Amino acid sequence: MRRGILLALVAASAIAGACSKTKEPPVAVLPSVADSADQVLFGAQYLLLTHGVNRGNLVADTVYVLNDETRFDLRRANVKFTTETGAPEGTMVADHAVYNMRTQELEGWGHAVVKLVDGRTLASPHLIYNQMAHRISSDTSFEITRGNDVSTGVGFTSNDTFTQFTCMRRCGGATNLLVPTR
Repeated sequence: MRRGILLALVAASAIAGACSKTKEPPVAVLPSVADSADQVLFGAQYLLLTHGVNRGNLVADTVYVLNDETRFDLRRANVKFTTETGAPEGTMVADHAVYNMRTQELEGWGHAVVKLVDGRTLASPHLIYNQMAHRISSDTSFEITRGNDVSTGVGFTSNDTFTQFTCMRRCGGATNLLVPTR
């Protein structure tokens, strides 16, 4: 009798275990930019030309070529900007960038940093460089440093050398001043 009860309990638990197994939900596969790319390039370089004059050199680890070769989706982008005469002007690095040939704009996301040759550094989560107008802008937070001087805010527009800089909101900063004594 005990043996019959024991076998009944084992059979019941096996049936209950089999009934309690549920299927895992299907894994959602999100579309990737690689799915719609015309081409995928690794270790690519591209010259940024303005009216036929070289204004920079763009290098990226991975490039997804989109929209009939007019838009480039870049991973780990690095740009070296130059003047019309070829003199170094600065650099820009970003985790992710998109270069649009039609608008000649380069947008950088994720730790986007611009370094000028005079030592100033601009850091922001999102930067836009307009190649035709030689303008840099953003609508999000930014920080500009030069030595111990720091400027912060939300949103800005500037020329590519930061000599005409306009902060949009929450503008502030800190600087060291030498005050003459008598």
